[in-house]
Amino acid sequence: MNNMKDKLEEMIDQYIADFSKTSQTKWGKPLIGYARADDPLFFSLKDIVSPTHELPHDFLDSAETVLSYFLPFTEEVIDSNKNGHYSSKLWGIAYIETNCLIYEINKSLKDRLIGWGYKAAYVPATHNFDREKLISDWSHRSAAYIAGLGTFGLNHMLITANGCCGRVGSLITNLKIEATRCFDRELCLYKANGSCGRCAKKCVNGALAIDGLDRHRCHKMLLENGERLSGLDGLADVCGKCLVEVPCSTGIPRVEE
Repeated sequence: MNNMKDKLEEMIDQYIADFSKTSQTKWGKPLIGYARADDPLFFSLKDIVSPTHELPHDFLDSAETVLSYFLPFTEEVIDSNKNGHYSSKLWGIAYIETNCLIYEINKSLKDRLIGWGYKAAYVPATHNFDREKLISDWSHRSAAYIAGLGTFGLNHMLITANGCCGRVGSLITNLKIEATRCFDRELCLYKANGSCGRCAKKCVNGALAIDGLDRHRCHKMLLENGERLSGLDGLADVCGKCLVEVPCSTGIPRVEE
């Protein structure tokens, strides 16, 4: 099984390298983690996220493992989004191209697993949410948390060893792979000791605050950016202002006293 795990990870690395040859966006080395499909934390998402949140076995009856991966953006993409009220063009391009990359990675992994005699299923990287509640019935970030890739920040993004600027993908398979360990401490400085909260200050339209996130106000900002970036080859309903110029943008933040 470890041999197959290594081959899957090599495939992800190689696919990113190949995709980068023709894309405007480049990515750092991916972080990859694994969760047991029957991990009790998946069941807890019905209380934490939504009663309709689906379980790995809803997609694949024989599910054994949820493979999650984080694709970090490069400094060029991150720096491009630091200034101004609206998202940068490069940030929008990175969003669109990374969604395409996630689709191609998942399709490739699924085909390979089927070729090995296993089964696999996956959910689109984005635009798979309830348009009224603005809540997804499969949270890629929550799956990545359960797979040990990071912990959630005040901005509701996953803070990983490579920060929170990037995109998350996931795939469900009946190939059994040993689960990776979760972080044993809180990575968000505000949640850890109240010493930060900078992401809330970075929010450009008041959707994110110390006491919570106004999803509808946030979504309105995403749609505004999508309209402004409508000339791109895909929907770039993005923002990302609360991810840049914060201690957790590109790595685990240093604990502040």
